[in-house]
Amino acid sequence: MKRKNILFIMADQMAAPMLPFYGPSPIKLPNLSRLAAQGVVFDAAYCNSPLCAPSRFTLVSGQLPSKIGAYDNAADFPADVPTYAHYLRRLGYRTALSGKMHFCGPDQLHGYEERLTSDIYPADYGWAVNWDEPDVRPTWYHNMASVLQAGPCVRTNQLDFDEEVVFKAQQYLFDHIREDGDQPFCLTVSMTHPHDPYTIPKPFWDLYDDNDIPLPTTPPQADLDPHSQRLLKVYDLWDKPLPVNKIRDARRAYFGACSYIDSNVGKLLQTLEDTGLADDTIIIFSGDHGDMLGERGLWYKMHWFEMAARVPLLISAPGQFAAGRVTAAVSTADLLPTLVELAGGELDPRLALDGRSLVSHLRGQGGHDEVFGEYMAEGTISPLMMIRRGAYKFIYSEDDPCLMFDVKNDPHERENLSQSPEHRPLFEAFLSEARAKWDIPAIHQQVLASQRRRRLVFEALTQGKLKSWDHQPLVDASQQYMRNHIDLDDLERKARFPQPCQNQ
Repeated sequence: MKRKNILFIMADQMAAPMLPFYGPSPIKLPNLSRLAAQGVVFDAAYCNSPLCAPSRFTLVSGQLPSKIGAYDNAADFPADVPTYAHYLRRLGYRTALSGKMHFCGPDQLHGYEERLTSDIYPADYGWAVNWDEPDVRPTWYHNMASVLQAGPCVRTNQLDFDEEVVFKAQQYLFDHIREDGDQPFCLTVSMTHPHDPYTIPKPFWDLYDDNDIPLPTTPPQADLDPHSQRLLKVYDLWDKPLPVNKIRDARRAYFGACSYIDSNVGKLLQTLEDTGLADDTIIIFSGDHGDMLGERGLWYKMHWFEMAARVPLLISAPGQFAAGRVTAAVSTADLLPTLVELAGGELDPRLALDGRSLVSHLRGQGGHDEVFGEYMAEGTISPLMMIRRGAYKFIYSEDDPCLMFDVKNDPHERENLSQSPEHRPLFEAFLSEARAKWDIPAIHQQVLASQRRRRLVFEALTQGKLKSWDHQPLVDASQQYMRNHIDLDDLERKARFPQPCQNQ
């Protein structure tokens, strides 16, 4: 049986609780809503680390951050860690990446045969966190300019990037069908919206009215947990209330950016239709983490609350799985074993994974209902871990008070159950499990050692001749368009799809 192609589409910083296929929402997503209606929707999908690089490294490798050194946005991703791209290449797939994956270090492929674009973020170690100086705020940390400057625009750095990402992905699909189309492909298309800065062109801004924009719930700073309080200081918001109109502008632009992502998804889906690939392609849509969007007074990500940690996850496989919903807690670490199983392959049992295949869920047969998460980056002073199982979420730290929420009955996480007498046995069970699973002092020392090494290396590499690790896509202009060493009639015929009859 011919193996299905795989189109894996990613958005950046897309908060699942805000999306219309997860509940009432003013956000307009016609293409994604159609994909959700015909596919399987995972209602409780989580990232395994609420920050770009650690989340993505876990997603592509199926391993938790502490297993692979994915501590922060400047963590080196080791070249010997197998990714889903490696597994699928062994199974005979063409593997390509168009867009962002935030790989840090000299290996910028990690199993992909091709990267169609460069990355929007740097590949060096410049964004390493420094636990040796926890009270020092580096200049590259998030600040509130993304909110204070929110509004409509004509063009941005992020728009330049995503336009290229989608164009190159469409060209890849056209080239696949024009060349031979027999070898299955796995194409990952990773856009940077709706990640801040919160700005978007007017056609998407104008999809919404100020009256459409719900404002967040903001408790007093003094009532926040210690990690949340540190985050306010990380992005320079402590004792600096934001104007209500800028909060509304930021959320309106974010909603527009989600609609922009949806528009691009529509372009990719239409390209599958135009090339005749739609019936032979499994489509996956997900993200790396969410965005607090002012809820609890917090912005961006970097915490384990639902707005920051829950991600969209839709899987549509023509003729393989019935449309439906999965309520169990799963994570993006589960995607590697899922992709391998969907491709007809097997995992190497000698190489341990934290992720577990979602195929039994896709078949409506049930499966695991459990997620583990690790966060060791901005705002932390030591590892901040998470267990999500059944109705409950447990947030574990040895330096801050632990938190526990019943996210089924309290989806906005208003009531911290860690001090509830009724829930004390469950809290103690979670705490014992977390302490057995994670050796926090050892992980703390690993993180510190990694931070110190990377700071030294980064400082050294800024001196003298610069050798960039940033990916440079190769373009051979001698093989593009019309060239006199190529038969022009043959070139035009091969570039046309569908091709004309041979006798014309």
